Amino acid sequence: MRKIVLMIFALAVLIKAGAQNKISGRVIDDANLPLVGANVYLPELNKGTITNRQGEFLISGLPAKKIKIQFSFVGYNNSIETVNLLHGDTILNIELSKEIVQSQEVVVSGATIGAQHENAIKIDVMRSRDILLSGTPNFMESLTKVPGVDMISKGQGISKPVIRGLSMNNFLVMNNGIRIENYQFSEDHPLGIDGNSVGRVEIIKGPASLLFGSDAIGGVLNFIKEQPAPTGKIEGDYEMQLHSNTLGVSNSLGVKGASEHFFGGLRLSTKNNADYIQGDGDFVPNSRFNEITFNSNIGLTGKVGTAKLFYDNFSQNLGITAPPVIPLINDRGRKTEIWFQDLNHQMISSENNIYIGKLKWVINGGWQQALRKLKTTLEVPVIEMRLNTLTYESKLYFPSTKKTEYIFGVQGMVQNNRNLNNRLSQFLPDADISNVGVVALAKFAFNDNLKLQGGLRFDTNKTETTESKTGIQSGNADQVLNQSSNFSGSLGLTYRPAEKINFRLNFAKAYRVPNLSELTSNGMHGNRYEIGNPDLAPQNSYESDFSIHYHSSFLSFDLAAFYNKINNYIFISPTSDTTSTGVYIYRFSQTDASLFGGEGGIHFHPKRIPWLHIKGTYASVVGKQLNNDYLPFIPAQKFRYEIRIKKDKMGFLTNPSAKISAISALNQNHPSPFETVTAGYTVVNFNINSGVKVLQQTLILGISANNIFDVQYLDHLSTLKPLNFYNAGRNFTVSMKIPFGIK
Repeated sequence: MRKIVLMIFALAVLIKAGAQNKISGRVIDDANLPLVGANVYLPELNKGTITNRQGEFLISGLPAKKIKIQFSFVGYNNSIETVNLLHGDTILNIELSKEIVQSQEVVVSGATIGAQHENAIKIDVMRSRDILLSGTPNFMESLTKVPGVDMISKGQGISKPVIRGLSMNNFLVMNNGIRIENYQFSEDHPLGIDGNSVGRVEIIKGPASLLFGSDAIGGVLNFIKEQPAPTGKIEGDYEMQLHSNTLGVSNSLGVKGASEHFFGGLRLSTKNNADYIQGDGDFVPNSRFNEITFNSNIGLTGKVGTAKLFYDNFSQNLGITAPPVIPLINDRGRKTEIWFQDLNHQMISSENNIYIGKLKWVINGGWQQALRKLKTTLEVPVIEMRLNTLTYESKLYFPSTKKTEYIFGVQGMVQNNRNLNNRLSQFLPDADISNVGVVALAKFAFNDNLKLQGGLRFDTNKTETTESKTGIQSGNADQVLNQSSNFSGSLGLTYRPAEKINFRLNFAKAYRVPNLSELTSNGMHGNRYEIGNPDLAPQNSYESDFSIHYHSSFLSFDLAAFYNKINNYIFISPTSDTTSTGVYIYRFSQTDASLFGGEGGIHFHPKRIPWLHIKGTYASVVGKQLNNDYLPFIPAQKFRYEIRIKKDKMGFLTNPSAKISAISALNQNHPSPFETVTAGYTVVNFNINSGVKVLQQTLILGISANNIFDVQYLDHLSTLKPLNFYNAGRNFTVSMKIPFGIK
């Protein structure tokens, strides 16, 4: 931590030196009228401003290099420009067109910062406004609107993402580019992210181990922080959500400010929810949950670089709906008293860019601590563990030309798990884990329409445990030493034969090392007794995927297909053995497996009916073991469709919108050997929202009704299904965001 602070101080001294490069200009609409309050943002520098009454903007104190700049305004298509400041100041006059069908955005989760269509791997984006107005107390549920993304849920408070059929440690969750380590190996553990501090979510579907290392074998969810305040301003916002189904209340208050070189912000958020109501009207015992989050950031930017420091503190009390607690909960409530997880996750992270001539040197680091306590009916926790993780990354971006880009980097992680206070159960032993990876990437453009992207990575991993007590009735566990080294790589192509159409083809080889739980677990976990396997080998994935994107003023169309062959796929399955109390024992094993499927989507806006939008998506994945048994936690085929009415203005309302949407899941008739068939269902939702102009500020108000008809249904990925508890019934949500300016 002291080294990070000293590094930022040294950068601050350097940043104040040197000449000041600037970008200025004007943003107008297609009628040549100024767009007042348009957002002008440089994602690489985390710096931006808004246009004045004449549509003019000015950003100064910039490095002498090529840089991406994004122009955006509500109701208009984004414009993404590359500016070369090597030769001094730049003037840009930008015309934004009306957004009929949503346009592309700048993304940061690929090899380089750039437009969505420039990446050989497809990156989906979900905006913070869509998350706020999703109408659910479950943050993860709002992300499942992206085709190919599902969730394993244990009620409204505990959920895990599933990307193209892969879950748990088969994908990576990142907080602003730093991998989250919070005992994420199980469906009983939550996502661990506060949605109120998120500006947008970037989703990579498919192997991304080349960029991020082991655990990114199935994809990446990268939660990007909200943008800083415009230069020269101090502003804030208050967000609130009220949920009828869980009697939930969510509050969030944030303040941020920025000068020419410095920026910072604070945010405090809380959530409080009672046991949720099923489709049949009964509550689900102990599905209550509470959260409190504090986020802060500070940073500086200038001619020779940027430095950003973040602190996140996320605390949760999550009720567990398990067989022992069901007869003990007679009344619906919101306070967690028995059978709950007491979780705290803290993260300090730093992101730094240093410009040395035409070179860019990226130095990122993070320290995080995850504390997990499992409380049952005893006065003290049954399980108490602490996971400390240090991550680091250093990448060099070599001078780019119109045709080429080259990147070389080193990434690594040092981690230790410790059992605290000699609790009754030690489900996992004390352990030390380390990883180091070296990566090289390159981009080559044959011309403006045909681009090649690829790279190679080598990683070495080590997991070592000590002898310790595990299980409730077991003795000491043997020491485990698991070491492996492996290569990852990918080769992708983007081809744009015309302005409106884009093709992607990508081949990737990725791998994942077995995690601590899979190697060493020994004890009750949820409703079962789990035993690890210290002889597990790393998984190796070989995936090919192909996608087509078409985009015009009134129609967008996406189609993607993939095939993923995984050698040594790790899974858990039941055995015929039981514990002394009659609980079935589950063991980890592995086999070769394959997953294949695809996603499709269409967004149609009739030219003669400018206020009408029609949208539909489809996603399907099949997962099989080598012996033709089906893999667990594979979602059913799903259709999503919506009809939306949207206007630019209606009286005192700005961008009012109303939509009716539905999700239809087909029968899941291909369960794994320890799952059961799940019937299909259709759930209908309704949402109305608008901006309201008050004293030069635009409030956002929304009312949602999810599961309007109070359908009683089971999702195949609900872990409450074996207990015969249904998914949530009807839920009304009121959402509100009130921005305010301080200076």
